[in-house]
Amino acid sequence: MTDPINRDGLRDRYWERVPLKNMVPREWEALCDGCGKCCLNKLEDEETGEVALTRVACRLLDSQSCRCGQYDIRKTLVPECIVLTPQTIADVAYWLPETCAYKLLHEGQPLFDWHPLISGNPDTVHHAGVSVRGWTVPEFEVDEDDWEDHIIEEPGI
Repeated sequence: MTDPINRDGLRDRYWERVPLKNMVPREWEALCDGCGKCCLNKLEDEETGEVALTRVACRLLDSQSCRCGQYDIRKTLVPECIVLTPQTIADVAYWLPETCAYKLLHEGQPLFDWHPLISGNPDTVHHAGVSVRGWTVPEFEVDEDDWEDHIIEEPGI
């Protein structure tokens, strides 16, 4: 018996039973909640490994949709962009936002109720106050030496 497919072409509640490494590309991509927090520049303390989130956004982030404006070619335009895959998740999970579906599932945690896969509505991430909509600063407006002045607590946790 095959899994039922929902209207989005995804297996019903696949994230609860399909390991990350076994997800098809469409399922993997659908895990993104659209919060935009992964597109915020971060500062990592070299001694402690602690990662601090800033409100300084990648130049490709669309601050209204909270999505990458050039997703398909982002690595070409921003070489330091991390392309998250089932193979790289273990190495970069520490850097991902605490509410990130990829990180949560990697750590064996459930998705939040506001996640679009559960709510059925892509705006619930914004209504829950988890996204970066409307309060980021584009990286080209802030000198990298001043990013420390823009450190924030992660929204939504």
